[in-house]
Amino acid sequence: MQVLIIGAGEVGFHTALRLSHEGHRVVVVDSLPERVRQISEQMDVQTLVGQGSSPAVLRTAGVHKADLVLVVTNSDEVNLAACRFARLLAPAATLIARIRSTDYLDFFEEVGAASLDVDTVINPEREVATQIMQFLAVPAASSVADFAGGMVKMLGLKIPPTCPNVGHPLSELRIAGGPRYLVVAIERAGKVIIPRGDDVILSDDLAYVVTRGENIDLVVEHFGLQSQPVRNLVVVGGGSIGRLVAQWARERGIKIRIIEKNEARCEALVDQLEDVTVLNGDGTDLSLLEEENVGAADVFAAVTDDEEDNVLIALLGRKMGARRTIARVAHLGYVPLVSSLGLDLVVSPRFAAVGAILRHLRAGKVLAVAPLKDEDTEVIEVEAQETSELVGKPLSQVKLPQGSLVAAVIRGEEVEIATGDTVVHPGNRLVIFVTRKVLKKVEKLLTVRLEYF
Repeated sequence: MQVLIIGAGEVGFHTALRLSHEGHRVVVVDSLPERVRQISEQMDVQTLVGQGSSPAVLRTAGVHKADLVLVVTNSDEVNLAACRFARLLAPAATLIARIRSTDYLDFFEEVGAASLDVDTVINPEREVATQIMQFLAVPAASSVADFAGGMVKMLGLKIPPTCPNVGHPLSELRIAGGPRYLVVAIERAGKVIIPRGDDVILSDDLAYVVTRGENIDLVVEHFGLQSQPVRNLVVVGGGSIGRLVAQWARERGIKIRIIEKNEARCEALVDQLEDVTVLNGDGTDLSLLEEENVGAADVFAAVTDDEEDNVLIALLGRKMGARRTIARVAHLGYVPLVSSLGLDLVVSPRFAAVGAILRHLRAGKVLAVAPLKDEDTEVIEVEAQETSELVGKPLSQVKLPQGSLVAAVIRGEEVEIATGDTVVHPGNRLVIFVTRKVLKKVEKLLTVRLEYF
C-alpha cells in the first residue's frame, strides 16, 4: 500500500514507523526540516520538506500514487486544506484527517465529513474521553477494549500482590464453576510476553484478559481486584476531554465535579452541562483538593493541557485516598514512565490517535482493532472466510504462528472463549491476538489482508 502522511509530529512519526515496519511504501511530508531529518534517520521511508496543504508539494510527494492520505498536522485548517487538494489530485485515495476543533466536528456531524473531502475524521480528545468512559465502566481495569459490540471484552488487569493466582501456571487457572477467560498477553517490566500454559502471573504484571462482556466482574475478582461501581467522579480540567467525560458520565448517573482554573471556561461549562458542579480553582492547590474532599472520590482524573500538572494532581489525589486515579499526558514516550508511578490509567491523545488510525487501516473483513501499549502487538476482530485455514477443524490442529492466538469466536449472539477443541466456521467472527512480526503470516492464514487495501 502506498501511504502519504502529512505531518511528522508524534502521531505521524509513530504511524509512519508502524506502517514502514509492516512493509508499506510510506512518504512523509512536514514543514519542519528537523522533524523530517529525524524520520529519515530512524525509518526506511521517503521524506519531503514542505507545506502539506500546498498542491505543488502534494504533487512532488506523489499524492496521485497514494492509496491512503493521512493528514495529521497540528493545524485543523492545514489538514482540511490538504484534504481538499488531495481529493482533487487523487480522487481514488482514502483520506483520513485529524481534527480537534469541536466546531468542525459538530459541523461534520451535521453535513457529513465526505462533503468536506474527508473520508474519516480522527479526534484525539474524543478518543481519550472514550477510553476514560470505558475505564469508568470497569474501574478495576487499566484498559478496556470492546469487540463484537461489547459481547467480548479485553481487560488490562494490573495484578496486585494479594492476587491468589500469583505464581500459578496459567494452565491451572480457572474460575471454579464459573465462566472461561483467556490471558492473551502479559506485560512485565515494559516487555510483552505471549504466554503459554506453563507461564505464571507475577505481582505487578499487566495481564491482558479476554472474556465475555457479562463476566467481567467475576474475572476481575478472580484476579484479586475489586469491581466497585463508580458513583463519584472528580475531573480536573474543563477542556474538550473534561467536558465530554462529564457529559457522558452524567448520562450514566455518576455524580460529577469539575475543577477548572479558567473562569471563562467555567462559565461556558455551567451553560453547557446540567447537574454538574463546576468549581473555579487550581487543581494543584492542595488546600482546594482537601476542601473538596477529593480523597473520597471513586475516580479522580487530571486532564488539563499541562501534562506535568496532571501527573502531580493525580498523585496528590492518590495520596489523599481517591480510589482510582487518571492522568492525561501528551508525549507518547512518557506513558510507560508515568504508568510506573502507580496511577491507574494514563491516557494520551496522541496514542489514542494512533490507535484510531490503526482501526481504520485494518479494514475489509477486519471489524475492530485494539493496539497494546507497546505498539508492536494488537488484538483484532476479523470475519472468518471459507478459504481460511482456520475453518472447519479444531484450533489445536491449526498451525498458528508463534506470536498469534485466537482468543474468542463469535457466532451470532453466542461467544466462545477459544480452546484447542474450538472449531471455526465461515462467517464466524474471531478475536485474535497478533504481533507485528507475524502479521503477514496471519494474513495468509486468514486469507484476508489486515490492512486498508
